Amino acid sequence: MRLPKHIAPATVLALSLLAGCKGCKQEDSVPAASPDGSARASSLRSGVKVPLPDGWSAQVAPDDSFQAGPPGRPVLRVDLRRGQGAQKPSSEDLADRVREELKGYEISLDQEEDTQDYSLLRITMAPRLADGGIGAHAPGFFGARKLNEDLFLCASLPGATPEDVLLATEACRNIEVQAAPR
Repeated sequence: MRLPKHIAPATVLALSLLAGCKGCKQEDSVPAASPDGSARASSLRSGVKVPLPDGWSAQVAPDDSFQAGPPGRPVLRVDLRRGQGAQKPSSEDLADRVREELKGYEISLDQEEDTQDYSLLRITMAPRLADGGIGAHAPGFFGARKLNEDLFLCASLPGATPEDVLLATEACRNIEVQAAPR
């Protein structure tokens, strides 16, 4: 599937936010999907669970990020930053980065949420056209989940529907560490 040219900057934004969040050094990502790529709850690494909606599958992308979504259409990206949990960006940090990276877009901040362990920014974006108009609107989200000492950075991917964004948001919000079997 080829993405429209006006959506391509959203990919760049997702990658730049995940790779360069304020205060987050880019370190190795160690995600790993379940062996068959279809488990409802997929692991980024041993003991970490990303609860996925029914029908979604997960895979490790060529850049080593964890990606999940409906079959053949990833809509959620998760990157792990080991030992960087204390550097969790706030929703305000995420919004500042979005505004910086998407200067050629109309941005609507639809939801901002901050807890001790989770930050969320949901947006609607539309490219500003050369004729002064506004292009097609697209939903998006960026999230950061702190678990113990680790930081999980999440983003929706281009082509996500509003429903996909909500489901991806919940998957990110509910990343958890499972207790070791006894």
